[in-house]
Amino acid sequence: MAPKSSNFSKEEELLLQDFGRDLTRKSSLIFYMHAIFVSALPLWLFNRIHQMELTEHAILFAIGTLVSTYLVASAYKNNKFQLKHKVAQKRSDGVAAEINSQMAENDSKKVSKKEKDERILWRKNEVAEAESMQLAVVYSNSVFLILLILLSFFFFKSYSPMINYIISMIGASGITALLSTSSKN
Repeated sequence: MAPKSSNFSKEEELLLQDFGRDLTRKSSLIFYMHAIFVSALPLWLFNRIHQMELTEHAILFAIGTLVSTYLVASAYKNNKFQLKHKVAQKRSDGVAAEINSQMAENDSKKVSKKEKDERILWRKNEVAEAESMQLAVVYSNSVFLILLILLSFFFFKSYSPMINYIISMIGASGITALLSTSSKN
């Protein structure tokens, strides 16, 4: 079990929060909004192409969309965590140069090296957070939609539309979540 936060200083708690696996409320909301949107896209596919009526299969569609939303959102979270550190490393020099140029413009007040390093770390974390969120959403959505199309139109095309929907949605979102847990070096 993790030690209680009272053992850490305020700065250490902020650092752990920035580089931890936990999501902020804003990040969670963004992830779930994207996940519900991408999980609802197949409703059109199954309604128009597989001729499944929305009203007849509303409960199935609702359950499938909610399960898929949860699995895709967890894929976003896992991918974001893995990408954040890589992005932070790659953007480190650029962020340091940006902060140094801002400090040079504001030469009227001298800033200590510690404060400058803290600003660089904070900005690097901010950039890595935003970029890793965007990359996680794009990557996970791409994997999910490609898998859904492959499962729906190639592997399970001979099944009834209802079985096809269940297997394709749960399979595509489950495989997307599973792939997000792998270590990408």
